[in-house]
Amino acid sequence: MELHGRKVTIMGLGRFGGGLGATLFALDQGARVTVTDLKPARELTGSVAALAGRPGVALHLGGHVEDDFREADVLVVSPAVPKDSPYLAMARQAGAQVTSEMNLFLERCPAPVVAVTGSAGKSTTATLLARALGTQHRVHFGGNIGRSLLAELPTIASGDRVCLELSSFQLEDAVALKWSPRIAVVTNLSPNHIDHHGSMEAYVAAKQNLLRYQTSRDVAVLPAPPGDGDEDDFGVSAWDALTPAEVYRFSTSRRLETGAYLAGPLCVVDVGGTREEVPLADALTLAGRHNAANFLAAALAARLDGVPLEETARATRDVAGLPHRLQPVAEVGGVCYVNDSKATTPAAARAALSAFDRPVVAIAGGYDKRIDLAPLADMLSDRARTVLLIGETASALKHLLAARGHPDVETPTTLDQAVARAARKAEPGDVVLLSPGHASWDQFASYEERGKRFEKLVHRLEAAGPASPAPDEAGPVGCARCARGQRAERRNVR
Repeated sequence: MELHGRKVTIMGLGRFGGGLGATLFALDQGARVTVTDLKPARELTGSVAALAGRPGVALHLGGHVEDDFREADVLVVSPAVPKDSPYLAMARQAGAQVTSEMNLFLERCPAPVVAVTGSAGKSTTATLLARALGTQHRVHFGGNIGRSLLAELPTIASGDRVCLELSSFQLEDAVALKWSPRIAVVTNLSPNHIDHHGSMEAYVAAKQNLLRYQTSRDVAVLPAPPGDGDEDDFGVSAWDALTPAEVYRFSTSRRLETGAYLAGPLCVVDVGGTREEVPLADALTLAGRHNAANFLAAALAARLDGVPLEETARATRDVAGLPHRLQPVAEVGGVCYVNDSKATTPAAARAALSAFDRPVVAIAGGYDKRIDLAPLADMLSDRARTVLLIGETASALKHLLAARGHPDVETPTTLDQAVARAARKAEPGDVVLLSPGHASWDQFASYEERGKRFEKLVHRLEAAGPASPAPDEAGPVGCARCARGQRAERRNVR
């Protein structure tokens, strides 16, 4: 798709890199660019500042102008824009070519792509995989993790590797290219983004695009079919029927003839009759069975691209948790406060709740994505001594927990109120866990903003001392007792 000299409208500047990356790329290609976003400039300050002084770009923020769509030659659309937007229809009717930031990159990328998707764990898996691939290749890492790679295109060589984390939104758009990666990794599947896709079936179909256009020369890494006692994976293990690629499996619960699995304390990768093993503790510091699964998927994908397991282990052993993902903030009065704001799905929150062997005061709830909340309520009922509910879904979750007979559920509504209430309810030795299981959009602009607010509130508690919930913030502090609890849980995984 040629951009030079053409009128390009960027629909959705955003704060997360994709819109800004597409804008800068189109300008560098010599396009005449208009950027439009429903949010006003004051809510997009970082992105607006990055465009300051750049000639050839017009900013129409705080609303859309119809002529920006009717007169565009090319429309670059944020993946979050609803597909039934009347502005998209205007552009198409006027003859504009419609694309996305990720599609602009994919159709130009000269290097093999290794891509990860899933409902939970894809950011961690992609991070571990990028580290592993970096032992053998120069790696370019981006995608849904918040980094546009368009600016790196001139430096990407055919012998490099591109590692992408891809969302269902991005994969929904990628179908226009009939594109799938050289190595595709699917971590798991659980209901998510039903509000955007319209149904679970449409969400599943978007995720399946990662595999749909592979060839027999490609490779797919999928979870093994669930065994006895394993949770239902919503059929993702059967997606091998979608691809002609060679399929390999990973499992944390049982041994496999070929693939990656746990054997007691060992991580085993067996590919082509060659068995490699390393102690999981030497490869991964992240706690929880879900993170063991993330490592197995990443190690298997890396091995299929020629990276020995020992090299993967050396590259990943110092990978800390991602920001806002099971991140200890501080210990106040013997209570460990943990920020898991990145848990934007019930499945992610359930994994977090299972990662501790200490009593949990849980803060959950948020934006309603029309997902079945019963499994989250089950886990909250089983693993949380106290549940504090916030946001749009607080009432629905309270009803579900009441039906399960949970004795200690409150609805403080806002995060500020929930943290203050948690400080009064928690006892020494407890974990106060912010793991909402929901997106933040009912009360915050992003999960990052929600997590930072939680950290600020905790640091106020820390500065005020254990007797009082108030004053101002300090820097983040790791919680040794919390880390010990997670290490104990990790031993149980083995």
